[in-house]
Amino acid sequence: MQSRGIGPTVVSGFNVIEDLPNGERVVRRASVDPNGISEKIGDIKDGSAVSITEEEIEAPDPFKPFPHDPGVPEETNILRVRSIFIGLVCGALVNASNVYLGLKTGWTFSANLFGAILGFAVIKFCSNTFAKNFPILGGDFGPKENNIIQTSATAAGGLSSIFISALPALYQLNLMSDDPKKDYWRIVSFTTVCAYFGFFFATPLRKFFIIYLARELRLVFPTGTATAMTIRSMHAAIGGAAIAKAKTKAMGIAFAGACTLRVVSQYCIGILWDWHIFTWFYIWGHYKNLAINVENWGWYVEWTPAFIGSGMIVGLNPSWSFFFGSVVAWGIIGPALVHNGAAYGVQALGPDGPEKWQDYITFASLHLKDAKNNPSPRYWLLWPGVLTMIVVSFTELFCQYKVLYYTGISLWRAVAMSLNATFQAMKKDVPWIRKQASIEEKHTVQDFATEDELVKWWMWAPGLLVVIICTCVVLGLQYNMPVGMSLLAVFLGFIFSFLAIQCTGVTDITPLTAASKASQLVLGGATRGEHWSIKRALTLNLIGGTIASGSANQSSDLTTDFRVGFLLRTPPKQQWIAQGIGSVVAIFLAPGMFVLFTKAYPCIIDLEADTCAFAAPSVSAWRAVAQAVTDPVFPVPTSSGIFSVIFAAFGALLVIFRTFYLTGSREKYRVWVPNMMAVALAFVLPQTQYGTAMAIGSTASYIWAKKSPVKFDIYCYAVAAGLIAGEGIGGVINAIFQVAGISGDKYGTNIACPGDSC
Repeated sequence: MQSRGIGPTVVSGFNVIEDLPNGERVVRRASVDPNGISEKIGDIKDGSAVSITEEEIEAPDPFKPFPHDPGVPEETNILRVRSIFIGLVCGALVNASNVYLGLKTGWTFSANLFGAILGFAVIKFCSNTFAKNFPILGGDFGPKENNIIQTSATAAGGLSSIFISALPALYQLNLMSDDPKKDYWRIVSFTTVCAYFGFFFATPLRKFFIIYLARELRLVFPTGTATAMTIRSMHAAIGGAAIAKAKTKAMGIAFAGACTLRVVSQYCIGILWDWHIFTWFYIWGHYKNLAINVENWGWYVEWTPAFIGSGMIVGLNPSWSFFFGSVVAWGIIGPALVHNGAAYGVQALGPDGPEKWQDYITFASLHLKDAKNNPSPRYWLLWPGVLTMIVVSFTELFCQYKVLYYTGISLWRAVAMSLNATFQAMKKDVPWIRKQASIEEKHTVQDFATEDELVKWWMWAPGLLVVIICTCVVLGLQYNMPVGMSLLAVFLGFIFSFLAIQCTGVTDITPLTAASKASQLVLGGATRGEHWSIKRALTLNLIGGTIASGSANQSSDLTTDFRVGFLLRTPPKQQWIAQGIGSVVAIFLAPGMFVLFTKAYPCIIDLEADTCAFAAPSVSAWRAVAQAVTDPVFPVPTSSGIFSVIFAAFGALLVIFRTFYLTGSREKYRVWVPNMMAVALAFVLPQTQYGTAMAIGSTASYIWAKKSPVKFDIYCYAVAAGLIAGEGIGGVINAIFQVAGISGDKYGTNIACPGDSC
């Protein structure tokens, strides 16, 4: 989620700052009536707009906790059974949803907002309805306990990135057994070390990224801040109940609608879900050659609530960049490759398919006999997409060079303080160490937490050491990975966790692509000199890369949670306990969801399958990089390799141009610079419908914000969260139907689908 440019009107809480045509600025206030949210905007005083200057607009300090609302009672007991349980349920829903969405498109979503809003609704309802008969559900409910709900939800909803990337790639390359169900406990043990390595490592990083470095590096953690503001608004003494009711109702409707649509649409997918408009023209006999050619390149509309909702959240620039990337890859470069004989397609239904569909071609096959010399457009485009994502991610990180400097200062200060405390305990005085320990850093944020509310070093350091040892044991026993390689993977996890948290704090984008691919490159270099078999080298590359990227993902998620807790003044120790409990659910649930989906859709782990309901672009990227760095013959087509270097260099230069030139008065032009990560992702993903859906969502969101800023401010995130989670859960229900034998492919119709099959 990124900040959205919504033109001249800016929504701040429930005050609307508006630019008038004459150049003046006015402040208008939204009113909240007892029955719900009113769109009526009243002027602040005397019935007329108030002209103000830029300096008069109050800008709250984003690096100070929210002030206490005097109308909200103080909370004394926030780590309660009800809050943990509801958080785990919310996280479980998001976890299941993310496995579905991630296998579809490579995207996953945080549980922060969904857990915060749904958790509020459930606890409020239960405490009002069942408090007398079930005292455990009663008692005051405030923002800190609401934060515990979203914290446990985020932890329980995590780790899905493992199951949409490296793990399916291991099965596709026949590096595991023939059935994921047989490997369930093996996968659980691997997931456990990933989860708790990130959990223990993230604990001390709260101090560095929320307290020491936040102000200097502008680490606002947009999703965390939005979650904290949402929780605060729902618990506000004035209007909070109405706001919360409006948000939960909107999210509930969106969730139910999206879930129902996803389940029902499987029985008439060509009408209710996918609109193959060019197939319709082909069937009707109008512009047949043009229509089938456009259809062959996958241009159709899919009414996917998840990606419409995602577009509503991320805004115009990323979503239209994604759509633009689809146009460039699958509307320009791909057709040009085929036209010039540089890439080839195959008949979608095979040579024995119906005669009327012999012109229906797929260009997305990865089942190739000679991929280097006779690639499909998907294979050719995969390499520039992957390389550009790696280069752009690292360029973004290097542009934030200050993180290295200030991290070094903060680390040294922490070491000096620890040494000074040790010397004092020994009744010794080292003046230089004492002086270094006493230096006050100007950029340090004032921490609200008292000493007894902090997580002590002895609570996390032994756990981190134990997990590192367990990681070496698990990887050694189950995957025959040498201790040195395991420690290298752990070290890469340390490095990429720092980079991932910093990037998440600034942009709200966790660069898992950079972390995973860079770790694969390093591990590939380490295995080359050992002269191991290709099979063993592939296994170690994928497993080691997963440890690095998985720990980076977990660390950034949990540090974002600490940001929410900082703004809401939630004791870090209690958040830490909730994170630890939530992680237990994730390590069992995520593997279970993966087993369910592979049982329902075996094509996910079958490299021979040309068609599948799940594109799994992240899996393709992981597999391709692993094969490239372990194969003695570099398997990239020459023309694709040359274009990859040029395209990646262009992406890097564009990032540098945006970061260092578009500053000050020119910063307003940044919105017109394409997001190259999104453009590159479109090269990897051979389905254009997701970019189209995100563009629809972001455009609708933009218009909504312009026409009705107050309602947009209240409802947008709630609706988007409901749409995303609703489709994901609907996908899980569809998988269950598939296993039970009552799915749409048996009892539905493929009317209006190309080749009579969607």
